[in-house]
Amino acid sequence: MHKNYLGIAALLGAITVAIGAFGAHGLQKITSDAVILHSYQTAVQYQMVHVLALLAVGILFERFSASWLIWAANLFLVGIFLFSGSIYIITYLKIKGMSTGWIGPVTPIGGLLFIAGWLALLMAVQRKQH
Repeated sequence: MHKNYLGIAALLGAITVAIGAFGAHGLQKITSDAVILHSYQTAVQYQMVHVLALLAVGILFERFSASWLIWAANLFLVGIFLFSGSIYIITYLKIKGMSTGWIGPVTPIGGLLFIAGWLALLMAVQRKQH
């Protein structure tokens, strides 16, 4: 097990629950815009899925190719910050009535990193160390 990734996953898991609780309770008091609320919910869901993926990667270090697992973990981490993080920023900017054009292109980059992380995980399990 890779303790750093496990610790980061645990911390991000706690943060994700807090962010999700805010979205379910506090954000609805700030805006009733269905598009904003749905986007925020999507960001929280993708963040939690990839926190769990990061947790799994941390556990898999003893059995599979470490180099590919490091790639997977780092891609998941950066993907969380770019994908979910950009949506959180977009949510804030939209609520404040500010322009979101500069941050919008970041979200799909984060999505591509998620895909790359899953492919790196695939490579790790395909190249199992004996």
